[in-house]
Amino acid sequence: MYFKLDYGYTKLKMIAYLNGKIILKGDRFIILDVGGVGYKVFLSLKSILNLPKEDNIKVFCFLNVKENIMDLYGFFNYEEYEFFKILSGIRGVGPKIALEISSLGSLESIKDKLLDPETREAVFSGVPGLGQKRAMTIILELTGKIKDISKKDSSDEAESGLMALGFSSKQAKEALKGVPKTMLTEERIKESLKILDKR
Repeated sequence: MYFKLDYGYTKLKMIAYLNGKIILKGDRFIILDVGGVGYKVFLSLKSILNLPKEDNIKVFCFLNVKENIMDLYGFFNYEEYEFFKILSGIRGVGPKIALEISSLGSLESIKDKLLDPETREAVFSGVPGLGQKRAMTIILELTGKIKDISKKDSSDEAESGLMALGFSSKQAKEALKGVPKTMLTEERIKESLKILDKR
């Protein structure tokens, strides 16, 4: 993937995952030191208020490229990252709104509330910057996608997650052999990444 900047053309690799130390915490972002390079990663308000206490943190990332802007949006679990991508595909939903909505959990985790007429209007209440009219538009779009998610192949979600991060199916399967299947999907992905980092 190439982008034209003021100084010519540059090749940009997709940043899908970062592991580093927080050196600065802003209102809705953090600066993450990864190997001496500082990455500005935007987080939801919920994520900012619940930052892990560990020295090093791990975040899944979505790189949003628009003209001369390249912003990183971070997520502490893969399900929120996937939900963010779905939301970003809805017309009129910018990345900042999508970030706040995705912090509510995965689409799968809130599907029952979205499908219930008595609870759907309250699903996104309290999301900063989201009015009722736009919220209802998003709800209508999402309810149409829920059936598609339910029909997804029942293959290993952790394997699919690793493949989405750029690893081959073979690499993902090999790494997952050393990770207990009883763990949550996001934890299995994190543990597998540790194994892959050592190779």
